[in-house]
Amino acid sequence: MERDRRGQRIVVLGGGGFLGSHVCARLIAEGAAVVAVDSWITGRERNLEGIYGPGTLEVVTADAAEVAIEPPVAAILHLASPASPPDYLRHATATLRAGSVATLRAIDLAATHRARLLFASTSEVYGDPLVHPQPETYTGNVDPIGPRAVYDEAKRFGEAAVAAAGRDGRADVAIVRIFNTVGPRMRPDDGRMVPAFVAELLETGTVTIHGDGRQTRSVADVGDTVDGLLRTLDASVTGPINIGNPDEHTVLEIASWVGEAIGVKVTHRFVPAMRGDPVRRCPDITRARRVLGWRPTMSAHSAVVRAARWLADERVAR
Repeated sequence: MERDRRGQRIVVLGGGGFLGSHVCARLIAEGAAVVAVDSWITGRERNLEGIYGPGTLEVVTADAAEVAIEPPVAAILHLASPASPPDYLRHATATLRAGSVATLRAIDLAATHRARLLFASTSEVYGDPLVHPQPETYTGNVDPIGPRAVYDEAKRFGEAAVAAAGRDGRADVAIVRIFNTVGPRMRPDDGRMVPAFVAELLETGTVTIHGDGRQTRSVADVGDTVDGLLRTLDASVTGPINIGNPDEHTVLEIASWVGEAIGVKVTHRFVPAMRGDPVRRCPDITRARRVLGWRPTMSAHSAVVRAARWLADERVAR
């Protein structure tokens, strides 16, 4: 579902990242004047190359916690944060700043420009869930000092700050909780499940499985996720709203799909499960269906195969 955004100037914090660059591309295709802000800690300038459309692109190199934006601004999408475990463990302080200081800055900008603010949260706020599938009303089973906490708690703080700004009438806000998303423009060294499986299979023919591999994940294609985000941006809702694919599969199944996609026979290397790694992860998207008329259109299998083939080609091209 595309809209006519001509005349809208929209700021995307984290615009050079995997998800952010797809959001920028979609907005430009719809005619928006996009300002992509990125510090390039984990984003890549090449992600924004070759994006064309009736809209325009302005790239600003800045920390989202400190950026200044001149008017006019119709909307701000806060997608700035390291998002894979290797990245947010490597950049722990930057991740905490992205969820806290940068979110407060985004709220200030939204209030100043009277712009709508969309905050991209994560399914990680549910922790290792005891309720399945996870509805937005579930408050989570979280470890605030575990190794994953720099990301999880940063996003939880961000949600609290954005929700407070909305309740106070300070800014027009919305919160989305994004579940596993894959697709083109993921970094081959990203460290998340599908890129890691592709890298290992191409190098050794083996995938490392943490735990027994029966833990489940719900994987969406990036195009579906972007559509959910922009539907939320355009709706008169605050959220939070789960944006994810309720098509749930085990990690072992997903590894087999990656092998199928790149033509490699999969063997497994089992290692102990990581502390805090959720056993089951699947969104309840009842609210997204009802409020946004949104559901994913691509199956988890198709999303994984598309992403794996792109990642394999990317590694060969390097």
